[in-house]
Order: sequence, then C-alpha cells, then structure tokens
Amino acid sequence: MSQPIRSALISVYYKDRLGPLVELLHQHGVTMYSTGGTQQFIEEQGAKVTAVETLTGFPAVFGGRVKTLHPTVFGGILHRRHEASDLAEAAQHGIPPIDLVVVDLYPFEETVASGAGEADVIEKIDIGGISLLRAAAKNYRDVLVVSSRDQYAQVTELLSQKNCATDLADRKQYAAAAFATTAHYDTEIGRYFVESQNPASEGKADSQQLTANSLAESSANQTPLRYGENPHQAGTFHGDLGALFDQLHGKQLSYNNLVDVDAAVLLMREFDVAGPAACAILKHTNACGVAQADTLHHAYLNALSCDPVSAFGGVIIVNKPVDAATAEELNKLFFEVLIAPGFEIESLPLLQSKKNRILLRQKPVQFPAKQVKTLLNGTIEQDFDQAIEGAAEFKTVTESAPTADEVAALEFALKICKHTKSNTIVLARAGQLLASGVGQTSRVDALRQAIEKAGSFGFDLNGAVMASDAFFPFPDCVEIAGAAGIRAVVQPGGSIKDQDSIAACNQLGMAMVLTGVRHFKH
Repeated sequence: MSQPIRSALISVYYKDRLGPLVELLHQHGVTMYSTGGTQQFIEEQGAKVTAVETLTGFPAVFGGRVKTLHPTVFGGILHRRHEASDLAEAAQHGIPPIDLVVVDLYPFEETVASGAGEADVIEKIDIGGISLLRAAAKNYRDVLVVSSRDQYAQVTELLSQKNCATDLADRKQYAAAAFATTAHYDTEIGRYFVESQNPASEGKADSQQLTANSLAESSANQTPLRYGENPHQAGTFHGDLGALFDQLHGKQLSYNNLVDVDAAVLLMREFDVAGPAACAILKHTNACGVAQADTLHHAYLNALSCDPVSAFGGVIIVNKPVDAATAEELNKLFFEVLIAPGFEIESLPLLQSKKNRILLRQKPVQFPAKQVKTLLNGTIEQDFDQAIEGAAEFKTVTESAPTADEVAALEFALKICKHTKSNTIVLARAGQLLASGVGQTSRVDALRQAIEKAGSFGFDLNGAVMASDAFFPFPDCVEIAGAAGIRAVVQPGGSIKDQDSIAACNQLGMAMVLTGVRHFKH
C-alpha cells in the first residue's frame, strides 16, 4: 500500500548527512515540524519549518527535557488513518497527521565512553526521542520512521525513487530497525546503572548477562539491505560501516558484498601497511589471488595471474593507495568492490567510470575481540583467530631444513591458509599464491584441486611450498605434493601419524616445519 508523505517531524541530535533529505522533503512540499537546533538547521537549508511549540501551543520546559511529549504530537503519529473514529477525534482536537518521523537519540553511549560525570550521563538519557521512535514504529501502517543518521542517504534515495511515498513493506522494515535501536539504547542504559552500582565484580557479571540477553535483538546501527544472500531473503547489517569505510563511488553494498569485504579486510590485516605492496582478490570469501611485490601495480598483476577467471566479479583489497598505473590495470577487469587505504587523484576518475563499481577507502579501526554467530536456536561466540606463526615459531622436524626463501614462502602461504575455508591446502612461492584447494571434505581432495588449478594457469610447482590448515592424518598428501615438485611444507602437527608424514618428507628430500597451531575456518 503506497502512501505519500505530506508531513514530517524531524528532531535530531546530529545534523550531518540530513541536508539532502530535508531538501527532498522541501521540494515535495512536505510540511515539516521541528525543535531547537534541528529547526534552525532546516531553516538554514532554505526550507520552511514549523516549531513544535507552535504545533502544540505549549513551550519547551525544564531546560528542554520536555518538548515533544504532547498529545498533539503523539496523536499525530499514532492515530490510525483507516479508523473512522480516530480520524474524527483527530479532527475534533485539531491534531494534524504526521507521516514521517526522523529522530536520532541523545549520544548516551558516547557520553559514558567519554568518562563524563553522572549528571552529564543522565541528561543524555533520551525520553522524548525514544518515545517518538516507538510510537512511529508501532504505527508503521501509516508512518515511516527513520532512527539513525546512517539511514538518511538510503531513505532519501527511496523517497526519490517513489515520488516521496512509501510502501507498507518499506515502513515495516524501518520500524523493525527502530525497535532494534531502542532495544540497544535501553540495554546500554541498563548496563550503565548496573555497573555504576557494582563496579567491581557482581555488576560486571550482571552486565555480561544483560548483554547476552539482548544480543539477538540489539544493535547500535542498522542498515537494511536490498536482500540477503538471495533475493527471497531479507537482510540487515548491524554495525557502523561509516566508521570503517568512506564509500567514494558505486551502488549500495549488498549482503554478499559485505561478507566478502569482511573476509578481504581480515586477510589483508596479515600484511603490514608498512611492508611490501600487497593485493588480494577474493571470491565467495576465499582468496583466488594474493601477491606481494615492490609496487602495487606488480602486486595486482601477480595476484590476478593466480586465477583471472575467478577474479571476474570479485572483491579486491590492497594495502597501499591506488596509483594511476594500478588503476589502469584494474579498470580492465570487472570487479564488484575495491578496498584501499587511499586513492591517488589521478586514479579516481578512471575507477569511477563504471557506475556500479564500489570504491571503499578504508579507515583504521579497532576490530571486536569476539566473533558471534547465530546457531540453531541461539548464538555461539569465540575469540577472533589473531594468531599467526612465523619463522620464530616454525619447528623443523625433517632431515633437511627449509631455505630462507622457502621460509618466506611458508610464512606467506600460512597467512592465506588461515583465511581460507577448511579443509584447505595453499600452494605458494614467496610473495605469490599459486593455487589453493578450498572447502573440501578431505585434505587429499583439497591438495589435488590446488595442483590441478595451478597447472591450469601455467604455474610450475617445482620448488614451491605447501601450507595446510590442519595436520595430515596420513602421508598421502606429502607423497602427492612431492610428486608435484613441492619442496617444503608447513602444518600444525598433532596427528598420531605425524611421523609417517615426516618420514615421507625425508624420503622425498622435502622439508617440513610444524607450528602447533591449527587454523580451521568453517
């Protein structure tokens, strides 16, 4: 059921990003009501706005603690347009309908995090705003609710496409996001009061329980997605993408884009920005090309050569600003997303020549220490796998030790192996992925897949190295790898038949190092 927006209540703490939405509403002749600083902002945009005090006939009181808490405001939001009695009462009391509510909440979490005193924290507990969100979300049949500045651009685009009207499905989707916002907000307030009463031990336990109980429902920022993995699945991102990326070009990120972007970012964290130029190309969360080189241009070309077929439509990430030479090469490939710490001025116009190509400038950000995933009728949580083993952790167990070049190649291969779906085998040289076998039900199948793939793209495996995400239960992988020309192997060890694989290496003149750390990725 499409419904035009004729009136809007806008009252926000943060004014940034609001301008385009105000401009669109103004262009469509929408009656706008507002308060305080937001009213001033709207007026500065050249749009007409009515003060809420004028609407209610009652001034803001108690230092602004009470502004919108009035029957005219809430009646305008909550009365049901399909109920004749509600319409009659609204007319009787002179209550105009409000079709759109745009409200963000006082920055309670930010105030707590700043170390502010209790009086300042308490003043940042939003009452009117959270009530407006709940009212508008409850009456989603008639009202569109916007509960975060992260939604402004998307809502502006939606209203532009639909001639300043919305469908019932649109309104219900944003109502769900609003209720999630209020749930998170109340959770943080509850945590603050619990921890301030019992800062040492008991409060901490209660706070953790509070977090666990609200985990499934609560998230600070939500972005509705076009759909989930497939068009018949609804999707929402919970989090602050703006803290991690500046999107410089392209269409909105999709569910699948985000899953691949996550995998790409985590993989590139293994390659120091202060080190050599690095490039990774991912498809369906697995790397199909990874390389390091003296320049980003060479790193990209070497990564692309690993598997130019799979690179089509992939996600690309680099650890250096994209220069013009690299941009020239990138522009020859169809890819979905490019992530970089920066873009040189000459590179941007060329990369922006494709309308839907997504360009993300990555910002430094602190990642969570925990991973959480829904499972069955609950959730599971684990620490992030932040371990990575290098030469200092390698334990040589064979008669021959790996050369310096082979050690560098083993370190490189292990970084990729850690971020590849199990069971996995990675074949590499120092600074270049040659091939990988991913997500196989047996390690032998993973190895054979990798060998076949390397051959199909013209790579000679003589002198290459192999990394395995888990131990070899039998010596067959070593024997197959040796026959293909592999000269050094890294694996965690831990099998009761480790000695069989070690003996096979000795017989074939191969080097093997153990790390003692498994890197399964299910």
